[in-house]
Amino acid sequence: MTESPISSLFVAGAGLMGSGIAQTAAQRGLQVQLYDALPGAAVRAVEQIRQRLERAEQQGKAASGTAASCLSHLHPAEAATPVAGTQVVIEAITEKLDLKLQFWTEMGRSCGPEALFASNTSSIPITRLAAASGRPERFIGMHFYSPVPVMELVELVPGLLTSAETYSTIEALGRRLGKRPVRSADAPGFIGNRILIPFLNEAMRALQEGVGSAEDIDQVAKLGFRHPMGPLELADFIGLDVVLGICRVMQEGLHDQRYAPLPLLERMVEAGRLGRKSGRGFYDYSG
Repeated sequence: MTESPISSLFVAGAGLMGSGIAQTAAQRGLQVQLYDALPGAAVRAVEQIRQRLERAEQQGKAASGTAASCLSHLHPAEAATPVAGTQVVIEAITEKLDLKLQFWTEMGRSCGPEALFASNTSSIPITRLAAASGRPERFIGMHFYSPVPVMELVELVPGLLTSAETYSTIEALGRRLGKRPVRSADAPGFIGNRILIPFLNEAMRALQEGVGSAEDIDQVAKLGFRHPMGPLELADFIGLDVVLGICRVMQEGLHDQRYAPLPLLERMVEAGRLGRKSGRGFYDYSG
């Protein structure tokens, strides 16, 4: 197994995915800068990480000193520009193409020539993002699964011009982060969402057509298929706005109706019922 030469990261996006990536890397001893365009978001994310780890220590689920060690490696970044010497930039910002293209154009201009770029996008073509960066040979998709500190999988997605050296370096980084990398072609949705989205869509269709309640549909998946979480619970956890965005990108890329968002999903997002993060989706989380 190749040992990773990477010791410093800049993680952009302090939401669920970005903060999870940052926490995982800091716990593995990498120096991590966490940035978010929303003022104060990175500071709040670091504080939430501290609280979670201290709670895990108190419950005996983490060794004493875990939180302090993690926070000694994790620092909120005030500016969108990584400090000099940052080896890898990992982007986990909102899943909107225009925002990602703008971000990577700026990174290409501001980062040192040796920096590697990785996007956590779940559906947007890596080759398209890589072109915006101006260094497509040093660009790769690094799609983590949520919650990042727990889930073992990371999909590595080379673009059309990604170099073999970039791939091997990021693969070693993934292993250092405790993940098991799998390689996916730069196809819409990669491997995971290619499989997942039709499953979520059919669960929503069953609910929309009154085949079963949300609870009963999820119980079938959990008790019948041994899934740890039902499809509607999972959609709430991911965020229904995120699921909707993935559906649209995949339908556009594959021209396949299996990926078309259902009217039920579109109405729920329009109503602000986004899942756990808004307090209500297919289930009520207000309590």
